[in-house]
Amino acid sequence: MLHPAIRLRHLVTFVEVARTQSVGRAAVNLSVTQPAVSKTMRELEIILDVALFDRTKRGTALTQVGEIFLRHAEAGLEAFRRGVEELGAASSPGARPIRIGALPTVSARLLPAAVKGYMAHGLSASPRIVTGPNAYLMRELREGALDLVVGRMGQPAEMVDLAFEHLYSERIVLVGRTGHPLLQSASFDPQALRRVDMLLPPPGSVIRATVDRLFLSEGLPYPRAVVETVSLAFGRAYVRETDAVWIISEGVVLSDIADGTMKALPVDTSDTLGPVGITMTASAPVAATVDVFLREIRRAALPIRQKVLSANT
Repeated sequence: MLHPAIRLRHLVTFVEVARTQSVGRAAVNLSVTQPAVSKTMRELEIILDVALFDRTKRGTALTQVGEIFLRHAEAGLEAFRRGVEELGAASSPGARPIRIGALPTVSARLLPAAVKGYMAHGLSASPRIVTGPNAYLMRELREGALDLVVGRMGQPAEMVDLAFEHLYSERIVLVGRTGHPLLQSASFDPQALRRVDMLLPPPGSVIRATVDRLFLSEGLPYPRAVVETVSLAFGRAYVRETDAVWIISEGVVLSDIADGTMKALPVDTSDTLGPVGITMTASAPVAATVDVFLREIRRAALPIRQKVLSANT
């Protein structure tokens, strides 16, 4: 914890005296009097209860303790300078947008609340939402075209040199329109899925491997006809207008289920729970505006995480 008596002027003056090895030259560079510099240095040494300088007629040299403190003081002032610059840039009209890659699983469930929270800060750096297949978004992230990607965690081979922060887990569901023929009988027969068209994520998408495992583990029949798509707009429209069944991450269709336009089929998909979170490059520095957005994503994810945990306990 920073000592409450230490002020920014103490650090600035200390670094300048250490750099010039002269109270007089430091005073000139800081546009203050020599007595003011000397007084500030005495205050700092009293606060820290150490001697920072050896004062001789030939100049002012750092003690060993002073050399240690100098490293940290310089680092602290540089961090402070960068923070001021980043916040200034974030508030300027020409601020660079925050570039967010969004997989379908979060576009409807998580991002709206996170973006709303971020916008309330009044920063000039606008959020720019980019959607697309997982492989495309990860490539853009590695190349620096995106600041972060939010969605289901990719396969291990795709996560090399990337860092993933788990926010919550989400299952896959099978949904059809309200009034779907398969939902009319008293008991649901999974084998009846053979008779309907089905919307599936294409090979290479984040959840396709999980969907294939679901077919095997639950003994589900492969559908007679398949439409492969990652388009939420098409999937939503097609399911509402036909008897097709859509296999998709629950977060994509929660609002449709809530408003009664779609209904989940009674298929046990508890084993399809997968991690949803934030993917970033492991070594890239985080801009101040991105950090603000990350805090809003975590805040928006908290009630979802609690709901998932409650449903599985």
